Amino acid sequence: MSPALLVIAHGSRDPRHAATVHALAGRVRALRPGLRVETAFLDFNTPSVGQALSSLYLSGVREVVALPLLLTRAFHAKSDIPAALAESTSRLPGLSVRVADVLGPSPLLLTALDRRLTEAGLTPADRATTTTAVVLAAAGSTDPEAIAVIAETAREWRRTGWCAVRPAFASAALPRTEDAVRALRAEGFERVAVAPYVIAPGRLPDRIAAGAGAAGADVVADVLGAAPELARLLLRRFDAAATAPARLPALTA
Repeated sequence: MSPALLVIAHGSRDPRHAATVHALAGRVRALRPGLRVETAFLDFNTPSVGQALSSLYLSGVREVVALPLLLTRAFHAKSDIPAALAESTSRLPGLSVRVADVLGPSPLLLTALDRRLTEAGLTPADRATTTTAVVLAAAGSTDPEAIAVIAETAREWRRTGWCAVRPAFASAALPRTEDAVRALRAEGFERVAVAPYVIAPGRLPDRIAAGAGAAGADVVADVLGAAPELARLLLRRFDAAATAPARLPALTA
């Protein structure tokens, strides 16, 4: 029997957040009929990780791949999620949980970012011009590893054809979105687009959009959301964890 997939999101008071997570999980189910896909949240929303694992266990599931719905390995991936999984496996005899890698970095995420910019109004001609620049606006983190990954993602995205891609952050790190937009404008770029590097709507994505608007960004893309590229990426992470458990953290009661 294939392991069940438990997608673990951060959670938010904003109802759009959970709705987006559920929409993404639904897209994953559509791509792979027969795979059991459930969602859980670290905060604000239900079910919690413990509640979701208990429900799976009571239904007879004994193997689970837990997939952090995160773009970088920051505090939630390194601490919160492992702690929640360890608590559950300690009280559910025979439950085996393999932990998949976080989503980023991945070329599929860059393709999803391009999709959102196209939907927001940019064209292939904008990509090829030397007068258009992009701000890759992430949520932000105090974890140096996470910040380095965002910077490298911006560099990788630029190598796909954009004239300039600069990282920015909604919290915890600098520069802020509005500062990155203004800096690019000062460098002579006629058109500046902002691409939120976040999965679901909420307080920080709203802060990114507000900063972009305040600085006069020409284009502001939507969050990554339930983009088809994200659904395919979730399945890639699931398959890697399900077929190569020896190279991944395993928690077994």
